[in-house]
Amino acid sequence: MSLNLTENILDSLLDALVEQGWFEWPNAVDEDLCLELLAEVESLDEEGELRRAGIGRGDALQLNKDIRRDQIKWLDNSTPPQQRYLKHMANLQCQLNRALFLGLFEYESHFALYKKGDFYKKHLDSFRGKANRMVTTVLYLNPDWQAEWGGQLVIYNEDSSQKLATINPRIGKMVVFMSEQIPHEVLPTLHPRVSIAGWFRLNNSIAGAIDPAF
Repeated sequence: MSLNLTENILDSLLDALVEQGWFEWPNAVDEDLCLELLAEVESLDEEGELRRAGIGRGDALQLNKDIRRDQIKWLDNSTPPQQRYLKHMANLQCQLNRALFLGLFEYESHFALYKKGDFYKKHLDSFRGKANRMVTTVLYLNPDWQAEWGGQLVIYNEDSSQKLATINPRIGKMVVFMSEQIPHEVLPTLHPRVSIAGWFRLNNSIAGAIDPAF
């Protein structure tokens, strides 16, 4: 089983989302699957298939290196590792809907590669009231990550006045949080850093969401 979703972990996840809006989940996904997904990203990078990530959606999409400097590639369910990962996320979606009555409709996700010096400044994943991206997931694919390399995910309270957590992007770890509620940023990294950023959505509308990567 590649997704470590025991009853106890599920209870902790649900309680944390309700009480504080975020959950840090070490060893959420088996290392073997993470390494397969990492190899896929490295291959995409070598082939020039990653694109510079932007801010905004559709006609409003802009590239701004002062805000973010990562490169992305959307998952399309075209490889066995992607298929296994997306199957697990579909199961997580069902569990969230069953327990929290969120009405999550679909899941979208992309690889995110941060090279040396890359970062993403503080932001929200969805503007409140747009009812688009509701729950964010971030899976880290980085083996043997060292804290001195930077690249941490920093989570803030709703008004951004207080840091709630600084999370090292170690392989297999997943962070889950409410997209409209939790401001966050990616600190500059000194070492290549790879993750899968994903969002459970209410519907197919793309209005109001930014295009984040973690």
